Amino acid sequence: MSGRALLVINAGSSSLKFSVFRDDGQGDPAAAINGQISGIGTTPVFEAKDAKRAPLATRSWTGGEAPDRAGLLRFLLDWIEEHLDGATLAAAGHRVVHGGTRYAAPVRLTPEVMDELEGFVPLAPLHQPHNLAAIRALAEAHPELVQVACFDTAFHRGQPWQAQTFALPRELTEEGVRRYGFHGLSYEYIARRLPQIAPGLADGRVVVAHLGSGASMCAIHGGRSVDSTMGFTALDGLPMGTRCGTIDPGVLIYLMREKGMDAGCIERLLYNRSGLLGVSGVSNDMRALLESIDPHAEQAVELFCFRIAKETGALASSMGGIDALVFTAGIGERSAPVRARVGDKLGWLGVAIDEEANEANRSCISTPASRIPVYVIPTDEELMIALHTRNALG
Repeated sequence: MSGRALLVINAGSSSLKFSVFRDDGQGDPAAAINGQISGIGTTPVFEAKDAKRAPLATRSWTGGEAPDRAGLLRFLLDWIEEHLDGATLAAAGHRVVHGGTRYAAPVRLTPEVMDELEGFVPLAPLHQPHNLAAIRALAEAHPELVQVACFDTAFHRGQPWQAQTFALPRELTEEGVRRYGFHGLSYEYIARRLPQIAPGLADGRVVVAHLGSGASMCAIHGGRSVDSTMGFTALDGLPMGTRCGTIDPGVLIYLMREKGMDAGCIERLLYNRSGLLGVSGVSNDMRALLESIDPHAEQAVELFCFRIAKETGALASSMGGIDALVFTAGIGERSAPVRARVGDKLGWLGVAIDEEANEANRSCISTPASRIPVYVIPTDEELMIALHTRNALG
């Protein structure tokens, strides 16, 4: 590795995923190393692999020897710098879930910016604190390193006001109670990649289904977000692995009044006990559900696909039509049965899935006769963060 290197970090409550990109100034940065530190706060385990997924290193800590988050980042930086082969670590880019209404683009991190991002914690209490904790820990471990925040909400900031607004008293909207949308880094990557795969769609009306443990959909017209299924939080829209998706607010009032649930109990119900897991009672993993003979597992899969097809129609309406459908993320990229079911439910739109192409996970999985072309495009949020980090360096 020569030239400079960029570190990409996606920090959660108990894990930290990282990637190292080589940036020689020619084309896109190239992934060189990726890995994670899991079990943070209990028994941390470090794993690293090269660009071909071959193992490079592993390490674990037990008991009292486990470092804190800052100590783990110091270990990670030391290990990375030993494996840069002469390159210089130039900057670190972070996935930060919430940029509020303030940030419609990535930003270099300063104490003032960090203070603003702290103010968005109430908007994403399960994610934002862990994103910011990693930034602080990295600043402590490597104070001279440039750090850049890349927001999951930024891609959606240009949506029309109707797509962002709840029918609530205006003062609540002005306080920030509005629809933000998430998975923006993934959608931004697809919007960048799609014209390379299908140049005729550069200005087209495209519905993208980001289907994974967290799932959402986005209407993209001319490369820009027009509407999305996630709203004020990452709970809205599609049912997910353990999250409920769209729910009548009256259900929450009922749970408080009739079941005596407080905010914490409802939060755990909606985030951790619902979705595919709640409906099936079997698993939150789509692969396990597709293999199960339990009829409730079948119902969970059917509900998931029904909602995807339903939201496709709604998002098409937001754009005044649809020119293509794209599947991405873990389930979207690898689950042919889910794609086939969704395609069947969208037959009224003229969607026709090619069974052989679908089973082979080809880039285009629709038949030549399909009125709406259907694509499978692997997402790359890490590359998107690396690109934004490079741009922030100038």
